[in-house]
Amino acid sequence: MIHPNAATEAGYSAFREGLAQLGYVEGQTILIEPRFAEGRLDLLRAFAAELVALRVDLIIVFGPGAVRAARWATSAVPIVFAVIQDPVADGLIADARRPGGNVTGLTNTDPVQPRAQMRLLKEVLPGLARVVILGDEGVPDLLDRASVAAAEAEGLHPLPARLRGADEDVEGLFASAREARADAVLCLEAPITGLHATRIAVLAIEARLPTMFPGGWLGYGALLAYGSNRVETARRLAGLADRILKGASPGDLPIEANTRHHLAVNLRVAREIGVAIPPGVLARAEQVIE
Repeated sequence: MIHPNAATEAGYSAFREGLAQLGYVEGQTILIEPRFAEGRLDLLRAFAAELVALRVDLIIVFGPGAVRAARWATSAVPIVFAVIQDPVADGLIADARRPGGNVTGLTNTDPVQPRAQMRLLKEVLPGLARVVILGDEGVPDLLDRASVAAAEAEGLHPLPARLRGADEDVEGLFASAREARADAVLCLEAPITGLHATRIAVLAIEARLPTMFPGGWLGYGALLAYGSNRVETARRLAGLADRILKGASPGDLPIEANTRHHLAVNLRVAREIGVAIPPGVLARAEQVIE
């Protein structure tokens, strides 16, 4: 098990808090066995096999790679997932209304989010032309493609890039971004981008490149964080877990969607890179770091 990064830790804590609010007491009425891969997708099958061997009653997973590993390990233990762009398109389930089998969960599929992110970037950066769209080579590229299409629809030039693993040359990526005259970086929600998020934020500040991270990721040092919030998703996962632990069949529970957008702004970063945040954006922000 690898120590969780800030976003993973926040989601894990929110899930535990959600269970506590539902009356569960850790060590008494519930025992949690955490496993964190932090971008090491090669660890997922071993983790899943360990949990099945422990005869757990439920497996909670984040991301399509973790879903596949859990399904490889068991067709009997209920599996509840989150942070999946489109579970049907990913081939994880056949029908979002009735998943069947031992799998259900939450999706952050929101067709309007990529376009909303591009519009927000344009509002903050009036001269915006070229946007680096930073994804993860280890997961399906559904969100990457949706973000590229959104950028083009907004008259922007997308510069897609995908990180390949824990040893990725992030410095080299930023050198390429400078050569391409990038004006901003959109970091997509994925295991590897989360693993490198702090380094991405530091390099972006050094390059004076504005950054937008996923909802709930402002703490890494981004200028903006916008989108569905993993903390809110994790709290809702606790409700799904509660229903299954009380006897509901996961295959009968429709896939839920978290499409509520959360906007956060870091004014310290804005001052450091010389970006003026419009008053209208600040007024809409749910979190502002002064």
